[in-house]
Amino acid sequence: MENTKIAVIGLGYVGLPLAIEYGKKYRVIGFDINKERVAELQRGEDKTLEADLVGMRQAVELFNSTGKVGLTFSSDTEELRQVNTYIVTVPTPIDQFNNPDLTPLLKASEMLGKVIKKGDIIIYESTVYPGCTEEDCVPVLEKFSGLHFNQDFFCGYSPERINPGDKINTLTKIRKITSGSTPEVADKVDALYNSILENGTHRAPNMKVAEAAKAVENAQRDVNISFMNELALICDRVGIDTNDVIEAAGTKWNFLKYRPGLVGGHCISVDPYYLAHKAKALGYNPEVILSGRRVNNSIAKFIADKTLKLMIQHDHKIKGANVLVLGVTFKENCPDCRNTKVVDICNELKDFGCNVDIYDPWADPQVVKHEYKADLMPAIDPEKKYEAVIACVAHDQFKTFDFEKYKNLGSVIFDVKGFVDRKWVDARL
Repeated sequence: MENTKIAVIGLGYVGLPLAIEYGKKYRVIGFDINKERVAELQRGEDKTLEADLVGMRQAVELFNSTGKVGLTFSSDTEELRQVNTYIVTVPTPIDQFNNPDLTPLLKASEMLGKVIKKGDIIIYESTVYPGCTEEDCVPVLEKFSGLHFNQDFFCGYSPERINPGDKINTLTKIRKITSGSTPEVADKVDALYNSILENGTHRAPNMKVAEAAKAVENAQRDVNISFMNELALICDRVGIDTNDVIEAAGTKWNFLKYRPGLVGGHCISVDPYYLAHKAKALGYNPEVILSGRRVNNSIAKFIADKTLKLMIQHDHKIKGANVLVLGVTFKENCPDCRNTKVVDICNELKDFGCNVDIYDPWADPQVVKHEYKADLMPAIDPEKKYEAVIACVAHDQFKTFDFEKYKNLGSVIFDVKGFVDRKWVDARL
């Protein structure tokens, strides 16, 4: 462990906290191909709002003072030759057909194949399906390095468990799964993570188990939420409030209080497709997983359609109607807009001719514009009349929003997250 030198590949929500924590004890290079991201971090800034900026600056200063231990940031691949342990935290998205897109992962593996040397360890944290590390990444590493797996270089897998916006279950306070391509390497990987974690690790028997565990964690949540979303669809037809039903059912000791809602983000709305992909490749059709995905993907349209029906009931003209959407991030008090389903609501309303204004004090307008071709309002015009207001995200700022004012002006109020005072709400999941 004394001679361990680390490079963290990818400085997003997962990689940056890792680089900071390891930078307090080891020589660490935080690497990203995005030069603007590297420059931002070198200035001591972080647009994700996930980093411990004080800890980051301390880790950087540690290297500046010692030259041996501490953190630096770089986009120069040549600098990666200095280290012997690589932790890959690049995105693993899905494509337009909901198939795994391994492009970033394989590109990172190709890049590392050109710089690794004998004895090096490559640890993957990116979410994948069981077997991906050995079946997809290792051949790329071998091809571009000319080295042999488990003879010249070795691999590990430790699935990320970062929860954006969560200031309680942070990196050092969670328990991590670890694994390695040989028993000896598994020991090294486990010891490496244990050196920065307060609650230790769970050592999986092999990398496939660790890969599967990650996919299962989020597929389970996806299926549970899909059941509640299906319940919401049923309750809407019955004419009762889903939240009332959940509160009543929750009086039983073993009832799990999942809530209905939009399922977006980088994990729950993506990871099940990785597990389903592997299952189908092996000849099994994962009906429960995919049915849960179908239900959760239908909720945005349900919200939009329900809002339109309520507007008609209030004698509002649909074409040209103004609709205010509060929140575009995939969760509250967080700037992360990845795979947000709020945009699906907006697009559905626009298809019916509505004018949609989106306001979110947390989201980066440039990111929203680039990813979704949508504009954010810098502020809400207090004089503008809206035929409907949809509260999509429970940011703290929205909990004091004047819903009473808009209700009295005739607006339809749809509460997606169940945080608005019920007396002002026309519908909620």
